[in-house]
Formats: sequence, C-alpha cells, structure tokens
Amino acid sequence: MIERRDVFQAIADPTRRMIIQKLSAGPLNIAQIVDDSGMTRQGIAKHIKVLNECGMISVTQKGREQFCEARIGQLDEVTDWVTKSRKLWNQRFEKLDKFLTATKK
Repeated sequence: MIERRDVFQAIADPTRRMIIQKLSAGPLNIAQIVDDSGMTRQGIAKHIKVLNECGMISVTQKGREQFCEARIGQLDEVTDWVTKSRKLWNQRFEKLDKFLTATKK
C-alpha cells in the first residue's frame, strides 16, 4: 500500500516544522540543516524525505551536495482549512450563545 502524504502530515512533527522554519529564510544544504538540529544526518534525511513527498520542500543536487528549498505556498492548504474551521465553529458558538440567552429568560 502506498502512503499518501500531505501538508498536514508535514507540519505534524516538530522537527519538520523546525526544518521548514529554517528553510523559510532561504535554501540550505542538508549539512546546514543538521548542524543546528542536534540530530544525525540520517534522522534529518528521513524528515527531508517526508517534506519532499508532501511538496513542502524541493531538493536539488548541486555537485556533491543536496540543497533544500521551502515551498511555503503549500501552507495555503492549512490556512484554508483553518479559515473554514474557524468560520464553522464561530457559527456554532453563536447558535449556542443565542440558545443559552433564550433559555435564561
């Protein structure tokens, strides 16, 4: 079975969020990402693979090094979901407030 990855899976992990945050300042090679992470290169490589599969980053080979670049536009999917959810919950809370106000009278 092939696992489908999406932006929500990408941001679910704190390490992947840290990597996205670092890459938002500009492209970095994997060694630069590893330096500040406190993780092994293999550990970071697994997170890079997930982020790449989710479309959150692109990885390009330049000589002997792999450079990663953030594709922040993918976060629009999260923003859209949050906006829709906020609207739905605001409507529900307004209905609840009206109901509670009506029952107090």
